[in-house]
Amino acid sequence: MPGTVVLGAQWGDEGKGKITDLMADRMDFVVRFAGGNNAGHTIVCGDDEFKLHLIPSGILYPHITPVIGDGLVVNPQVLLGEMDGLGRRGISSDNLKISCNAHLVMPYHMAFDHLGEISLGSAKLGTTHRGIGPAYADKADRLGLRMQDLFDEKIFRTKVESALGRKNPILTKAFGQEPFDTDEITDEYMVYAERLEPHIDDTSLLIHDALHEGKKVLFEGAQGILLDIDHGTYPFVTSSSPTIGGVFTGTGIGPGRIERIVGVAKAYVTRVGYGPFPTEQDNRDGEIMGEKGVEFGTTTGRKRRCGWLDAVLLRYAVRINGLTGLALTKLDVLSVFEKLKVCVGYSYQGRIYHDFPPHQTIFHKCEPEYLELDGWNVDISGVTEREKLPAAALRYIEFVEQVAGIPVEVVSVGPKRSQTIWSRAEMKPQSVEEGMYLYREEFETPT
Repeated sequence: MPGTVVLGAQWGDEGKGKITDLMADRMDFVVRFAGGNNAGHTIVCGDDEFKLHLIPSGILYPHITPVIGDGLVVNPQVLLGEMDGLGRRGISSDNLKISCNAHLVMPYHMAFDHLGEISLGSAKLGTTHRGIGPAYADKADRLGLRMQDLFDEKIFRTKVESALGRKNPILTKAFGQEPFDTDEITDEYMVYAERLEPHIDDTSLLIHDALHEGKKVLFEGAQGILLDIDHGTYPFVTSSSPTIGGVFTGTGIGPGRIERIVGVAKAYVTRVGYGPFPTEQDNRDGEIMGEKGVEFGTTTGRKRRCGWLDAVLLRYAVRINGLTGLALTKLDVLSVFEKLKVCVGYSYQGRIYHDFPPHQTIFHKCEPEYLELDGWNVDISGVTEREKLPAAALRYIEFVEQVAGIPVEVVSVGPKRSQTIWSRAEMKPQSVEEGMYLYREEFETPT
């Protein structure tokens, strides 16, 4: 059985958690393939709330094997904290598998993340200070430590000592900070090693065998296409690849194993932190989207910037990822508007761009070209069939399909599982329990 991928088609926060949850009851494995604890879900199950940053969202289903793939960077303290928190609430992490090749976030990574942002001043990127960017930088610089290094104390100590040989002089001389100690770090991480060892596995082989045996695997994206290190709005991006390419490099499976690639997009657009945003509405319209959509980060409370749907960026996401279908979320938020706008092109120095611009100056300085559509001004949060939506809402969905060039397979009109409209019967969960799982996502960008 080929795999299914759920990806973000914007700047993150699109509602991938809800879509993953809705599809997960048909799956056997849920696999995270990129990012670190800079990405997060808050999951509400009845009156209970679960906050996850590294563990795949399938952890709440006892029949699912959740997998942390090769492409992640893992802070073991954060991971164990999540596992302990779940355990205290009756959720077992026994099935959790972690790639032996996943890189470790080290204490000095968090220090450099924080100090680097301070040094940038007004030009800062808006990172989460969780050490994600520096960990990926060390990975590329071949200075990183991996999960498998935890199980040979001599190798681990040697690698830490080598890394600190380059890190400590910068910390002490450039930033006036105290140096890190090899023995202290080694002792701390050896404690983590003892607890994590039962979960470490060759996850590439594990996933390959599962697919070969006909099991169903869902690859869970974190963040979004526009935060990709290569294809996003650089430098206001994350340090990994949240695109379809990241699935293959971050799990060790080939493209032929993927059948469906679902892109998740809000019916409008939001962005956290800094960086260009052509359709941003720094006005009452943007405020209404933020209020109705509850657009605030789960952990930091940072307000998300809001704007009209951008068809140029949506087509770009389709092209870069080879999306086969869309999940359109938060359509209900737009119900309060008499008129809706969709950006269909960018104007810059007398030229209209209908595709993502070739360089950053255009994207930073362009003016959006809007097409105006009628709103429906009716509450649609209780609609469960596409045909029962107001005509203007149907027109909006059809227009999204037209500009994206692929079908909208799922429409979300509220946070509950039941507040979902399915265009494809085979995607519908086998058992929908109203309000069973409610996801709120936070992707505090860029790293």
